[in-house]
Amino acid sequence: MNQSKGLNRISPPVASDGPYFCYNMIFLCMIALIFISYPEFLIRLFTDEEDVVTIGAQCLRFLSYGYAFYAFGMVMTQAFNGAGDTTTPTIMNFICFWIIEIPLAYLLAMQFGLAEKGVFIAIITSESLLGILGTLIFRLGRWKLREV
Repeated sequence: MNQSKGLNRISPPVASDGPYFCYNMIFLCMIALIFISYPEFLIRLFTDEEDVVTIGAQCLRFLSYGYAFYAFGMVMTQAFNGAGDTTTPTIMNFICFWIIEIPLAYLLAMQFGLAEKGVFIAIITSESLLGILGTLIFRLGRWKLREV
C-alpha cells in the first residue's frame, strides 16, 4: 500500500483489500466449521481431562462464531500497518482489548455469573468491535495523510 501512496494512487490498495478480506473470511469460516463440528476431538488431542475437554469445546464453539468478524479486524489492522500508520491499530487494539475486553470479561464472568461463557462472549465482542471500528476509521481516510 505504501508504494501506491508514494505514487499518489490511493484507490488500488483500497480496492485490493476486498479480495484479501474475502480470502481471509473463507479460510476462517472453514476453520470455524471444523471447530464447531469437532471441538471435543480437537481438544482431546491435547488432554483427556473431562472438565478441560468440556470447557475447551465450549470455547472453540463460541469463538468460532466470531471468525467472520475476526477477518475484518485482521485485514483492517494490516491495511493501516501497510499504509505506514501503526498508531491507529495500536490505539484500536488498546481500546478493544484493554478498555473493553478485559473489563467486560470480568463483568460477565464474575458479576453476572456467566463464568467462562462470559469470557468467551467478551472475546467475541471485542474482536467484532475491532473489525467494525477498523472499517469505520479506514473509511474516514486519515491514513492517506500519513507520511512514511
